[in-house]
Amino acid sequence: MNWVLTPDKFLNEDEVQKLRKVCINTADLARSKHQFKPIRDWMIIDLAIQAGLRVGEISNLEIRDLFIEKGHSHIHIRQGKGNKSRLVTIGESLRKHIHRYLRERKFRGLFLFSSERSDQMTTSAIQKAVKKAFALAGLPSHYSVHSLRHTYATLLYKSSGNNLRLVQQQLGHSSVQITEKTKLLTSFVSLSIKILIEGSY
Repeated sequence: MNWVLTPDKFLNEDEVQKLRKVCINTADLARSKHQFKPIRDWMIIDLAIQAGLRVGEISNLEIRDLFIEKGHSHIHIRQGKGNKSRLVTIGESLRKHIHRYLRERKFRGLFLFSSERSDQMTTSAIQKAVKKAFALAGLPSHYSVHSLRHTYATLLYKSSGNNLRLVQQQLGHSSVQITEKTKLLTSFVSLSIKILIEGSY
């Protein structure tokens, strides 16, 4: 039986707005208290929403994988699914957020995200952080990092004028047939790219 992208697998417009608002407010509060974890967790969530990265790809990201020059920014995924690499083009909003995160980052190791216990944040720790943000925003408990990836895919498909090949390249899918599943319910999605660039970092 084929897997189908149903509405419960990605966030709608109101849910994205709620999640962003909670994350931004929590990160701002953390700055006022000289705390870092909420700032880190907001960066993780924004990467998933605006770049569509898998949880394992987020965990494996190193500083050297970031190319964030104005006007031409991308992320090098060295260990994607099936050990395939790809370049993910990112927009100005995410570029600015990454720049700010790098200035605020407490740990100076190789990996972009670390925890109190490890230089590299594990996939389970990332999922736990994202689940906590979902709970704070009052969103359904079944949502995960992969739900944010699906949200990114539906956004990109619509904003690119239904360019399935672009979605395939950005997501790192091995074939357009896999990406086809992403567009099955895009008619139900009223998300706008504006949602992703509103708010401060």
